[in-house]
Formats: sequence, structure tokens, C-alpha cells
Amino acid sequence: MSVTLDLSRVSAPAAKVPVNLSGLTRAGLRQALIDADVCPPEKAKMRASQVWGWIHHFGVTDFAAMTNIARDTQERLAAAFTLARPEIVERQVSSDGTRKWLIRTAPGIEIETVYIPDVGRAGALCVSSQVGCTLNCTFCHTGTQALVRNLTAAEIVAQVQVARDDLEEWPSPKEDRRLSNIVFMGMGEPLYNLDHVADAIDIISDNEGIALSRRRITVSTSGVVPQLEPLGTRTQAMLAISLHATNDALRDVLVPLNKKYPLQQLMDGIRAYPGISNARRVTFEYVMLKDINDSPDEARALVKLIEGIPAKVNLIPFNPWPGTDYECSDWKTIERFAAILNKAGYASPIRTPRGRDILAACGQLKSESEKVRASALRKAEAAVA
Repeated sequence: MSVTLDLSRVSAPAAKVPVNLSGLTRAGLRQALIDADVCPPEKAKMRASQVWGWIHHFGVTDFAAMTNIARDTQERLAAAFTLARPEIVERQVSSDGTRKWLIRTAPGIEIETVYIPDVGRAGALCVSSQVGCTLNCTFCHTGTQALVRNLTAAEIVAQVQVARDDLEEWPSPKEDRRLSNIVFMGMGEPLYNLDHVADAIDIISDNEGIALSRRRITVSTSGVVPQLEPLGTRTQAMLAISLHATNDALRDVLVPLNKKYPLQQLMDGIRAYPGISNARRVTFEYVMLKDINDSPDEARALVKLIEGIPAKVNLIPFNPWPGTDYECSDWKTIERFAAILNKAGYASPIRTPRGRDILAACGQLKSESEKVRASALRKAEAAVA
């Protein structure tokens, strides 16, 4: 008996996606050039430095634009790698000048990035570290989108590149920057993606590229305590804590991660953060929720909670989003809260809501990408592996 093997339903192997050099650290870039036979090991450091400058200082997206690199080397680079920007699905500009981009980095992978003018030295870019989020903070619109996956370093750096393209800020200026600060306060919990976040910070802060000082890069966490020390050691970034409550009972509701890492454990981790000082203060973020966490007693409890920590407190008027049950505290209530903190010696600026009309304000980011369950995605990736 003969057997015929039907191959008509066998899928062809997926085409290999070229590596985007924008997401490689200097060491990674050198090794990638060697592995792809773009240059021999003894020339890799020099060649990587050339390529690095073109990518991160000049912002080029075409290897043919690298005029100090020979044509045959340009062709080898183009055959093995890419510099392509992600697709901009939507660009919105608020009445206050805030810009928001919906960026698609891969099929079904969409993130939001926001540029806020007149923040920091000149303007701040709020970048995302994950597609969706696992933390389910009840006041945060982003938290209602299930986690899809972590972003790669290339996808994080791409958000900076997209903003600088739009701001026409290439080559990298040393002065008069419009984009002067980076805040990891977009979609996701950065400390659940520390490896890629740390690589992205290394790339963004490199003096021969985008050249943003690490003191102008802030990473905000809801309190993944075991990763605080590695964050400080690896990145030397400024630390921000998404706090929002002064006792465990309330914070368990507002920030469910508190059930795993309660306030006392979180405060101990903050006090041990590498490099903390009066010159490198911790920022505590505190969203003002009407009749929930905005009383004078809560303000006094906050002073006691952070006592001894070099810190400032950003008071964030709650930004509403469709379906929320929370309301923003009255302005007089917020000012009274701030006055108590100021009297205790803590700077407590009230963050002016920016980009509310385009849902670009703090806590409002949420892409319309497909809500793929993280567990299903991990199983699929494991099956492929």
C-alpha cells in the first residue's frame, strides 16, 4: 500500500524579521555587525560608532544616507538590518499643544506616546514600556487594557524617534531642545520590563546620540519593590512612585499591587534606592480623588509616611475617562492639601492637566489594539520556541 504525503496545508516558514539597530546598545551593535559579517572584529568598534551616530544623532532611516560608510558596507547593512520607524496610526494635537501618537510597532501591537510642552527644562515625552498593563489600578484608564506583551528596547527608543521626527529635532541638539525630558509614565509597569527599559535608557542617554542626561529620565513604578535597587544600579534614572494613598487599606483598592508589596516594604525599598539625595529626590505621584484620598488628615498622613526621604510630591488632578466612577477633587481641596505638604517642607506642585481633550492626560492612555491575553501569547511563543 502506498502512502501519499499531502503537503498542501503545510505553511511556509515565516520570513525572518531583520533586527532594528535602533534598539541595540553599543555592545550589542558591535556584536551584531560582527555576526552579520558586515565588518571584521577588529573594525567593529569603529564601524559601530559610525552607525551609532547616524542612527541616534542624525536620526537617519536609510543606510544609504550614511555618507562616511562605503557603498558595499551600506548594502551589507541594508541586507541584514533595518532602521524603519513604526507606523503612526494616528496623530493628535491638543488645544494646549500636547501631542499624542498612536504607534503600531507590529500587527496587533499598538502603543500611545505623549509629548507635553513646557514640562521639565523644555518638554517631556511620556513613553510606554508595555502594551497594556497588569496592575489594574482602579483610577487608571490604561489599567483597564489587559497586558499584551513587553515592549522591546527598539520599540521604546522608537517612541523617542517618532517624537523627534515630528518635532524636527534632528540632528540631536545640545541646546534649545524641545524634547528635554523622558518619563516612563505611559502604558505599562516599567519594572516588569526592566531589561528592555534599561537598554533603552542606555541608548537614549549616550552622549554621542540622543544624549539626554540620566537625571532628565524618570522611571515611574507602582512599587515593584524587588526591582527598585536593580533599577537604580543599572540606569541611574530618577525615581517616581505612583503612590496615591497613605494606608494599606485604601492603596489595596487603588493600586492592587500594594497587596503584594505593602507600604512599609515599599518605603524601605525607596529609602535604599541607589543615589537618593537632595539633588536626586524621589517624586511621589498622588492623584487627587474627590472624597477618597484628599482630606487634610490624608495630607498629614502623607507627610508622616515620607518623612526623611528627599522627595517632592506631584499632586495630579484626576483625569476622567469614559466609564470611571471617580471624580476629581475640588481645586480648593487640592490647594489645601498642597499647603499642608508645603508647610512640612515638601515641594508639592499641582500638575496642570494637559491633553485632556485628546485623552492624553495622566492615566488616560489606552490604545485600541486587540486585547490579546498575555497568558495565551506566552503559550504561543513557547510553542514556537
